Amino acid sequence: MSEIVNHLISSAEFRESLNCSERPSGADVTLLVIHNISLPPGHFGGIYISDFFQNKLDVSADQYFEEIKNLKVSSHLLIDRFGKVIQFVPFNKSAWHAGISFFKGQENCNDFSIGIEMEGSDSTEYTNEQYESLKELTLSLMKAYPKIELESIVGHSDIAPGRKTDPGEFFDWARYKSDLA
Repeated sequence: MSEIVNHLISSAEFRESLNCSERPSGADVTLLVIHNISLPPGHFGGIYISDFFQNKLDVSADQYFEEIKNLKVSSHLLIDRFGKVIQFVPFNKSAWHAGISFFKGQENCNDFSIGIEMEGSDSTEYTNEQYESLKELTLSLMKAYPKIELESIVGHSDIAPGRKTDPGEFFDWARYKSDLA
């Protein structure tokens, strides 16, 4: 199992994103949010997701990038199609991944959550390597942040209903949650 040292997961490559802020004083990490992303939409591989999270996206590379060029977002972690993990924001900071969101009566989920992006789309199955990495990460995070419980591991669609649909219908929640049991 990976360890968390100085708010970074030991198994991940760290690529710093400035799209984060300090957590509010006294805020405990109690929520884990699963997302999906592909850039351009439906395409996998390459540097575009990392560049997007680091505000270095070459908007001339794809027409879609013009639409997102002014967004300042990042998750804490990204799991690519091969299971490689990249961390962008230390866990003691709020990554800007959830947007307008609420969970169990609390708004602004960025303040008390960790966001994990799976490279994928709502209409694509995730890989075995991604599920293995996600399981290992989740178990490490639950150990380091014991207030994250199985029922507080949700999709972006659960905290931003009507606005977001990820991780999508092809994300195997039953497999993932049974892996954690």
